[in-house]
Amino acid sequence: MRWQDLRQSSNVQDLRGGRGLAIGGGGIGMLVVILAALICGVDPRQLLQDNEPQTQVQQPAANRPGQPVDQNQQFARAVMGSLEDAWGQILPQQARVRFSPPKLALYNDQISSACGYTSSAVGPFYCPGDQKIYLDFAFFDELRREFRAPGDFAEAYVIAHEFGHHIQNLVGTMDRIPSGSNRASVALELQADCYAGVWANYAQKQNIVEPGDAEEALRAASSVGDDMIQKRTQGYVVPESFTHGSAQQRMQWFSRGMQTGDMRQCETFR
Repeated sequence: MRWQDLRQSSNVQDLRGGRGLAIGGGGIGMLVVILAALICGVDPRQLLQDNEPQTQVQQPAANRPGQPVDQNQQFARAVMGSLEDAWGQILPQQARVRFSPPKLALYNDQISSACGYTSSAVGPFYCPGDQKIYLDFAFFDELRREFRAPGDFAEAYVIAHEFGHHIQNLVGTMDRIPSGSNRASVALELQADCYAGVWANYAQKQNIVEPGDAEEALRAASSVGDDMIQKRTQGYVVPESFTHGSAQQRMQWFSRGMQTGDMRQCETFR
């Protein structure tokens, strides 16, 4: 994937290693933040203003004097920049919906968001409450080692999938999903895979995609299929418990999006 020359998004918040505090989920996480602020002699109102981590707009690591280049962050910023450019065109043209970008929050181990206090064990996720994608780069290591799906385009697929959930939020799809329905959950996730493919189609037209990249994304989509995960973790498959779709389904819908570049072909709910 030719990402080094892409525009780097400014909508990335680096919350790793104490570089920022993710506030917005309330509860115990917010209480800890307030207590820590009081102990350190900091006015907690500065941290809680607008219930948003205003101090988190970070410079790219390469621009910090004396700091080593943070390739992970630069990569994430580049992918986000490409996704913003793509959906800034696609969403108004194909859905007649105004596009507004999400933020990408980078964190380690655990995070408090508008969706609650979460461990990185859940993997990357999108929170519609604060319109943010949350990512711990440790997942990319797991993707390579445990899921056997290496490659930068595999990692880009992960971000693009979560970005797809933001698109669903903007068009109102998430508001129409019944809670507690596994079938609806699967349809939602497969549509996000298809939207990731729509971005991949755009990236291909921008000469970002290199030979072998599509295979990397498909391998990643397959490896995180519910059936593959269940086989690896418990040794057998229970289709009724699927929440994200099978390996075959995830590859199929990503491929459809990449082949057509048309989000209207991503009707997984039918």
